Amino acid sequence: MPGTRNSSLKNPDMYEELRKQGDSKEKAARISNAAARDGKKAVGHRGGESGSYDDWTVADLRKRAKELGRHGYSSLPKQKLIALLRDGD
Repeated sequence: MPGTRNSSLKNPDMYEELRKQGDSKEKAARISNAAARDGKKAVGHRGGESGSYDDWTVADLRKRAKELGRHGYSSLPKQKLIALLRDGD
């Protein structure tokens, strides 16, 4: 979001782009700071591919929400579960 840049971000433009793609705040900050520190190519080689939450089953999304310590997810439909996981707040 323009105007809400965090001063601890090392690459705010990359952070904003990752957020637009649906990454959580924590993930976007982690990736953008690592890319600024180590270079984009190094970070790209380290990272894996977990696939899009859109491809996950509701059961898998609920399991992930539990792993992350989220609350109030048990009755959410798939799209709201995805939003909960991506939000990261």
